[in-house]
Amino acid sequence: MQALKARGRSAKARAGAGSRKLTRTVVPSGRERVMGENDLIVSKTDLTGRITYANDVFLRVARLSEGQTVGAPHSIIRHPEMPRAVFKLLWETIKAGDEIFAYVNNLAADGANYWVFAHVTPSFGADGTIIGYHSNRRAPERRVLPFIMETYARLKAEEGRHASRAAGLNASSGLLGDLLREKGMPYDEFIFSL
Repeated sequence: MQALKARGRSAKARAGAGSRKLTRTVVPSGRERVMGENDLIVSKTDLTGRITYANDVFLRVARLSEGQTVGAPHSIIRHPEMPRAVFKLLWETIKAGDEIFAYVNNLAADGANYWVFAHVTPSFGADGTIIGYHSNRRAPERRVLPFIMETYARLKAEEGRHASRAAGLNASSGLLGDLLREKGMPYDEFIFSL
């Protein structure tokens, strides 16, 4: 973390690169990178999800440089097997000013995937308005991952069954909502019950 600060560039200056487009195409290798028990990934984004800060653990685990990361959309590490319904719920929650916890499968620049247990929160300005987002990610509870993978595979399959991306997202979000109603609890409570 100190290394990033020592480079002498403020988060705002680094975020100035925010207009660049995501051009990285990574093919999943099928290899999993397991985070260390004491690893803590930290990142911050602006209101559009462009990275304004990434700690050294983020860069190491994702196999990215600071230059590749800052100003890029956070989706630079999005794994193609992640259901969009989970991200829709995440964005709805944090834009409403609430925090969310979620299991996320990410994709590193070398093609390896890595699972995280994410805690995402809005960052507020002095006037109480949301000015960006902050995320901490830890190693996930390994015993829970088989259930999460099975659930995410069902959501992803539902997304793929529809002719349009919008219809697929709506159907997958509905399936996630059905699961939560079946469990009788909101998403965060469900995640912590696993």
